[in-house]
Amino acid sequence: MPSAPQSLVQDKGPVSGQYALLRGVPLFAALDDAAVEELCGYLHPVELKGGSSLFRVGDSGDAMYIIESGRVRITVTDADGREVILASLGHGDFFGEMAILDGHGRSADATVTEDSRLAVLARENFLTFVSSDSRIVLEMLSAITNRLRRTDELLRHRVSRNANEEDARTMTLADRAADNIARFGGSWKFIIFSLVLTALWMAANTIFLTSEKRFDVFPFVLLNLVLGMMAALQAPIIMMSQNREAQKDRLRADLDYQVNLKNEMLLGEILRLLERREKDAPKGYEDEE
Repeated sequence: MPSAPQSLVQDKGPVSGQYALLRGVPLFAALDDAAVEELCGYLHPVELKGGSSLFRVGDSGDAMYIIESGRVRITVTDADGREVILASLGHGDFFGEMAILDGHGRSADATVTEDSRLAVLARENFLTFVSSDSRIVLEMLSAITNRLRRTDELLRHRVSRNANEEDARTMTLADRAADNIARFGGSWKFIIFSLVLTALWMAANTIFLTSEKRFDVFPFVLLNLVLGMMAALQAPIIMMSQNREAQKDRLRADLDYQVNLKNEMLLGEILRLLERREKDAPKGYEDEE
């Protein structure tokens, strides 16, 4: 039986649409008609209300689910206590396959976001079916690999859009000015400009101008004031530019964390499927390999 609270579930009899539903699931798409019809006999349909919790992390992994209608959200909670959405699933999607393979507890939370009808495949029935046709394990491995590829592609685009294009779209004139001034202040051009200005200032007030026209005599108090003002104004401008860069770095780090989290979970899922296949594959199939 599924892990959902019994007060939220109403048992339903088999429906003829389950055959077409299974055919639409990549996990079972390569099976022949006889195998799909056999699998239909193992499915147990249930209905759940929107907002109900289907299972939580650590719950017994006793069933796999296929969505006939409605939506289910898969989430995990990271070390900082934030909820990370792994997937939002709808009609034809499946989930919970990892737990029924290794027999361990659930690795994520599943919440029904709207009234849904699910086809449930109990772990005991699933293992019985897999033992009769080892191709199901290969198809499951392929489906999970495709999920990993789609996640990588999606989140690579998200990082690019959020960290670069979004920053450029919201940049103000003051931000651009701060970046340009900070870029100039951290270059050799600024160092050379400062040295030339100092040399010309001192030469003008000691050699080229007469004593009556000198505007800053030794020890060049006005020059010290100008250089001090340049340093005082340059420091906060550089800090403004650094704060914006730090904000972009935090955004990149957060998105990289989400990518790595999903990749780590899905790679672990693939490794467990490979181990399971090595243990459960028929002896004759291993000899052919």
